[in-house]
Amino acid sequence: METPPPPQAMLDGGPQALWEPQPPAGALQTPERCVWPCLSILEGDSCPQGLFEAISGPPWAGPQQVLGQGSRSDLNHWSGQGVAGWPCTGPCWSRRGRPAALETVLREEAQRGFAALEDPLSALLDMLDSSRGWQGKGPSLEAWVTRELKRCLQAQLCPGPARGSPGLKQLQARAVKLLAESPPGLIEPLVSIFQLQDADRSPLLAQVHRLHQEGKFKEAIVLGAKLRLQADLDVEKMCLPLLLQDKADLVERYVDGFPDLQRRLLALMDSWCQPGFDIRVVARRYPQTTLRLERLSPRALGRQVLRLLEQHGLDPDLCPNVITQQRLAALRYLCYKRLVERSVSRESWAEHVQGLVGQDQWLQEQLLQLLTSHDNTALVAQCALDLLLPEERLPASVAAELRQLRIQERTAEAPLEDGKDDYYQLPIPREHLHFLASWEDLARHQEELLQPGQVVGMDLEWRPSFGAGGRPRASLMQVAVEGRVFLLDLPQLSSPAGGQAPQAFFRLVSRLLADPSITKLGYGLAGDLRSLGASCPALAQAEKQLRGSVDLLQVHRQMRAADRPAPGVDGAAGPRGLSLLVQQVLGKPLDKVQQLSNWDRRPLCEGQLVYAAADAYCLLEVYWAVCREPARFHLSGDLARSLRLGRGERAGPGELPPLQKASTSPQQVPAGEDAAPEVPARAFRVVCDSMLQGLARRLRCLGIDVLVLATGEDHRRAAEVARQEGRVILTSGLPYHKLRAQVGAGRCLSVDCSLKARQQATAVIRHFNVRVTHSDIFSRCQACNCHQYLKVSKDVMKQLVWLSGHPEGPSGTGDEAAQIEDERETGSAPEEAPGGCTYEPSCRWLEEEDLQSRVPATLGDGTRLQLSGVPAGVLRRPGLRHFYCCTGCGKVFWEGSHLGRVAENFREVLEGVPGSREPSRAPSPASSPS
Repeated sequence: METPPPPQAMLDGGPQALWEPQPPAGALQTPERCVWPCLSILEGDSCPQGLFEAISGPPWAGPQQVLGQGSRSDLNHWSGQGVAGWPCTGPCWSRRGRPAALETVLREEAQRGFAALEDPLSALLDMLDSSRGWQGKGPSLEAWVTRELKRCLQAQLCPGPARGSPGLKQLQARAVKLLAESPPGLIEPLVSIFQLQDADRSPLLAQVHRLHQEGKFKEAIVLGAKLRLQADLDVEKMCLPLLLQDKADLVERYVDGFPDLQRRLLALMDSWCQPGFDIRVVARRYPQTTLRLERLSPRALGRQVLRLLEQHGLDPDLCPNVITQQRLAALRYLCYKRLVERSVSRESWAEHVQGLVGQDQWLQEQLLQLLTSHDNTALVAQCALDLLLPEERLPASVAAELRQLRIQERTAEAPLEDGKDDYYQLPIPREHLHFLASWEDLARHQEELLQPGQVVGMDLEWRPSFGAGGRPRASLMQVAVEGRVFLLDLPQLSSPAGGQAPQAFFRLVSRLLADPSITKLGYGLAGDLRSLGASCPALAQAEKQLRGSVDLLQVHRQMRAADRPAPGVDGAAGPRGLSLLVQQVLGKPLDKVQQLSNWDRRPLCEGQLVYAAADAYCLLEVYWAVCREPARFHLSGDLARSLRLGRGERAGPGELPPLQKASTSPQQVPAGEDAAPEVPARAFRVVCDSMLQGLARRLRCLGIDVLVLATGEDHRRAAEVARQEGRVILTSGLPYHKLRAQVGAGRCLSVDCSLKARQQATAVIRHFNVRVTHSDIFSRCQACNCHQYLKVSKDVMKQLVWLSGHPEGPSGTGDEAAQIEDERETGSAPEEAPGGCTYEPSCRWLEEEDLQSRVPATLGDGTRLQLSGVPAGVLRRPGLRHFYCCTGCGKVFWEGSHLGRVAENFREVLEGVPGSREPSRAPSPASSPS
């Protein structure tokens, strides 16, 4: 049936009239529904004439006839007018939050109505054909009726056609046509009601192909999965566009239960990880689709592939490119640890490198490039000697040094042995280290380990693994008490299963974890306990057994969030993680030379034993230090209690709630000659590497000009951009040293990747003394970095949305609960920003000549407005006057509550800034940043 053209009033004022039908005079209105005075179900009265009486008749009509009492046998009049004056769409047809009594009445009336119909399946199709209210976003009367009919058929409360009957085949043919237009929540009931999983597959496949050809890739894959058509569809054709749209979760569900499709999907994703592959070549096949290529870097894809390999238990050889890239990343990491940090021993380094490279010639070439790119010729020659590399493949200077090493039989290991006093030293005698490898050892020291009221430090060690297969098995568990450290040999104590040693080990660890009087310290304690459970199945619930713990990783995060990092302490070449915490609290970092050693080897060498003991004992000393002087580290006085409460323990009467923020206010940039000169946010310009996307969005949110390197782009490009445009480089990991050498002093900062994006942004602002005011918030597009908007009136936006084919907002996605949540959020009135001021950015109104075309809405420079991101609830929102369109990418923004959240998140850098303006109100992005 051809849709009639819209009335002129709609073109002038938008589709508001269609979205908000007006009830008759005398109807009782509430914010969610309009109920006839004669139907007072919510007040507990009965409905003597029945719920179905009010279904037929014109919109908002009263009771007309009882369905089933006359000759009527269809449900055509269910759509378009609602039930007893209730709207056909909206929250009243959601199961969420509906009173149980009302639910019971509705279902009873539905059962009576279905039972009175001669052919309820035909009646359902007639109803759906005659109305399109069920196609919009959110719950609807038609969807509710469909679900209830499915329930009644399953309970055999109403007649249904016999399987394989001619009548059923005709109904199936009609139902298939509706599937192509159905939201995801309606597909499953229709498939069940009309037994479409048993229908002729040809028309079903044709519908899926038609959806795909129309660019409805999500709808096509959802329909194909519901009908179990995966084996008859091309997995690459179905999955490729969704991968480009960063909808990998849909793709994973699509291939779930189909091992052959899983292998083919992984082979496709692996092909995108081969060296030199450009994902933009694939993206050109979908010019009309909004893609998210920034999520498809080889590194991100590799993580997904490795996770799926482990999840499905597939052979890693299926993905040679990902495995090779993983090994190359491991080689870079090992070369950094050996050549830059000098934090891994010769033996451990050579063992890992030889295991990674093997006979792979490409990796051998990469290794040579990594080695020869460093300027320490003596150390590179020592590495070549350890790896038995041929002289003819080395640069002349390295080859000459290698010959000298062989002649003189000297080593370059001295730098690793020297300077031991520069690291944290275990403060207890060697004889107080106890290696426990049997149940007798455990019994001998059980009393010391389980002493009530004491504080213990806990840690794990395992052999590093640089291949696929998940986290390796833990090899050693360290438990430190005051004056002693116990090293538990996990391979010996966890086998054989059911033996005396495993039982004793399980009982001891369970008692230790469950005793709330013993304070357990760790750094990333939850991760260690998960590793312990994976290594020892009897302790699989170790994390849930934990009572009375303090995770010093959380303490460290609070310290870093509250205090500006000292120069030289938080840099890329300095200590990290627990070693950094030990340096900040105790004055010296940990010596991590043995960290990457082979912890499966027995017996452990002396260096390994001392390293493992220090890793656990330092937790005790850090804890005692911060408890003695919490204010020095910007922590609350009751550190242990507050952090334990943060793990879910209840506070007693009169006790404070969990520690959420540092008790002292964050330090501002110090005044004096050491302070960086203040720079306004809109004058501060940076360039980020591709791994700092989250930080880039947060900085843009604050009005800072941020360029981001494209995925796979050479990091040297950041130095070029920084020099040409006067930008500061923000980077992470290995590129820091090379980039810092190519730009001026203070023009390159290494970002701590263990912090969240918001914390990173705060640290950057403090480090460079950036002045951020409330008027800077949302002055720049988070998506594309453009700072120019066009203001669009609400009425014009309605017309553009309607003309673009989105009269009901974005198509429904997800389950019903998610849809209702979206309606609730987008339909709420905008919150006032702090100060209650109105946001008035410096931008002009959208004019007719600015549009190259109206359908689709496209600006003069070819930028297409992203109108599909505007929910229908926003267009109906009272008090909303304007929208703002980014001229760079077409993203649409509107006034909302996001400003308040951003202002609160960055309150520390907004408050107290000299010359800051009064808080204002700004447009919120249609999609919040992750």
